[in-house]
Amino acid sequence: MKRRAFLKTLAAGAAWAVWRSAAGEAAGAKAEEAGAAAAGAARRPNIVVFIVDDMGWQDTSEPFWTQATPLNRKYRTPNMERLAREGMKFTQAYACPVCSPTRVSLMTGLNAARHRVTNWTLQKDKPPDASHPILRPPDWNYNGLCPEAGLPHSVHATPLPAFLRQAGYRTIHVGKAHWGARGTPGADPLRLGFDVNIAGHAAGAPGHYLGTKNFGRTGKADDVWGVPGLDKYHGQDIFLSEALTREAKAAVSEAVSAGKPFYLYMSHYAVHVPFAPDARFIERYRQAGLDQKEAMYAALIEGMDKSLGDILDHLAALGVADNTAVLFVSDNGGLSVHGRGGPPNTHNLPLSSGKGSAREGGIRVPMLARWPGVIKAGSTSGQFVMIEDFFPTIVEIAGVRDAKQVGGAIDGISFVPLLKGGQGPADRALVWHYPNNWGPTGPGIGAFSAIRQGDWKYIYYHDGRGEELFNLADDIGETKNLAGEKPDIRSRLARTLGQYLTSVNAQTPINKKTGQPVAVPAE
Repeated sequence: MKRRAFLKTLAAGAAWAVWRSAAGEAAGAKAEEAGAAAAGAARRPNIVVFIVDDMGWQDTSEPFWTQATPLNRKYRTPNMERLAREGMKFTQAYACPVCSPTRVSLMTGLNAARHRVTNWTLQKDKPPDASHPILRPPDWNYNGLCPEAGLPHSVHATPLPAFLRQAGYRTIHVGKAHWGARGTPGADPLRLGFDVNIAGHAAGAPGHYLGTKNFGRTGKADDVWGVPGLDKYHGQDIFLSEALTREAKAAVSEAVSAGKPFYLYMSHYAVHVPFAPDARFIERYRQAGLDQKEAMYAALIEGMDKSLGDILDHLAALGVADNTAVLFVSDNGGLSVHGRGGPPNTHNLPLSSGKGSAREGGIRVPMLARWPGVIKAGSTSGQFVMIEDFFPTIVEIAGVRDAKQVGGAIDGISFVPLLKGGQGPADRALVWHYPNNWGPTGPGIGAFSAIRQGDWKYIYYHDGRGEELFNLADDIGETKNLAGEKPDIRSRLARTLGQYLTSVNAQTPINKKTGQPVAVPAE
């Protein structure tokens, strides 16, 4: 085999290659090399990202706090419990306060302040920001993620699955996408590096969860919310979570049959509104005394959990479970504030507030990981993990080297050392930046920037309402603002936050009265 071909085989991840010098053995050498490459690819870990939409930190029977709470006893998620027993539970994992920023950060490794997709996306060239009496939003990237340069109001980046596909992975997208506005490349997972797209498009919520309602598909050209690509289930008595799971299992089976390692991005529309009754599970919650809305929500959670169990069982049945890393996470905190169809403060206690908020209820999320032979079963990590960490972690698991992002900067830090029982960077600072107005009301809602370092969390509100400082070790519910009592800590965190925002040229809202951008926090 020529040296160039030999190096190419090594770069593709082959475990071994055979050198044949005799011309008469060339054909046999070629076949052996192909076999070696296939064997090497098969040994690379498969990767499953199981991401849930709007699932709160407490929306599970698996406690993520130091103790079980009434909410943990309210819900039933036996497969999350199973994943925790077989892998690692992360008690201090974080995402962005709303969905599209989280999903773009996972795909790029960039913090939202850097990629500027700071709010949810939908219509091309039309930001969805609610009006605000004092502020107007900056000119953010409301067209979302774009794999191609030149689209205004978008972040040009190389998406995670593109790196994985180049490395030989079969890349599978199932469920909610929500990376780019309608009519842009980022709205189509197939243009973002996925080989397979099942049910993913621009919208971030389902038209309907029921197959009898065709999952909201209307057949009209202006259909925004109907879930695409599931026509064979139309008219059937099937729930959306189940249909997506069946399609995911089939796609994984095809990858395994082809002898290729796979990356499954299993992205449920659950548990986002609009709720619908899942007949498989809802009766138990009605009998427990929950009203219809809460019963539908609890059934959505259990249906999502059944999907998790079905995927885990399918991996085992295919004989690939021991060579598959499974990562479970939610895209933001649970919906528990006024104004988006959710009741106030019911899904996240003891955390304050919910989706869209700078408070813990809006950004702290459940996270689990299983990787047999690497992760110690039944382990727990209290180390910080941020959503942009998934990008460098997954490329490391896949053995992809030099996954350099457009522009050269990656904010995420691989948590593979944590999976192996090690420690993360000492005194790491996490940053959130949301210069937009989501719309609902509640604690911590509104345009803000925030930072957490150690036990301390500092929130800076762009509308001039002031600053908040909390010690999360003593006050997980963020009930006592210590900004006035701890000026040195407040000053240090404000300075660190402001320096980071300045370094990435972060956008801030415009003060309507002055016409000037709001200043970043300073010492």
